[in-house]
Amino acid sequence: MKKYLIVGLGNIGLNYVRTRHNIGFDIINQIATEHKSNFSNQKYGEVAELNIKGKRIYLLKPSTFMNLSGKSIKYYLNYFNIPLINLLVVSDDLNLDFGKIRLRKKGSDGGHNGHKNIIEVLKTSNYCRLRFGIGQNFQKGEQVKYVLSKWSPSEEKNMTQQLDFCSKTILNFVFSGIEDTMNNFNN
Repeated sequence: MKKYLIVGLGNIGLNYVRTRHNIGFDIINQIATEHKSNFSNQKYGEVAELNIKGKRIYLLKPSTFMNLSGKSIKYYLNYFNIPLINLLVVSDDLNLDFGKIRLRKKGSDGGHNGHKNIIEVLKTSNYCRLRFGIGQNFQKGEQVKYVLSKWSPSEEKNMTQQLDFCSKTILNFVFSGIEDTMNNFNN
């Protein structure tokens, strides 16, 4: 049975729930809800397991905080014996307009501290990532406050549709591969 690790980046704690920086958590929560799977507290994170059409999918929300996500990811890649090619990391991206997604096979950290740590710990930038656009609607010097803030009412109104689209994108990655998913889902 082929195994996959889908990681949503975010920060633990009630202060961060439904914030821009936690979109990774929200997206994999959506997948777990759709497939009636629950997360359990494990070492370095919360893990849910799905078995769909002969594929075993592990959903991970690292409990190491965003900037130390690599430790959790490396642990679970090894623990579940999952090849790097079957890793997908989901995160926010300031450089994309709200709701835009970009799926890539590899890349730089793009200024994202979560990806920076993952690249350092895994010693490679060759892993798949799904970036969800949160836009740059903030004043100079307000970036941290912006990414840690809640969605605007207009953004929140579209969130169900956005989460559903991201869930479909991720499942397509599992069943049809990265190339097909990039061709059909990057918007």
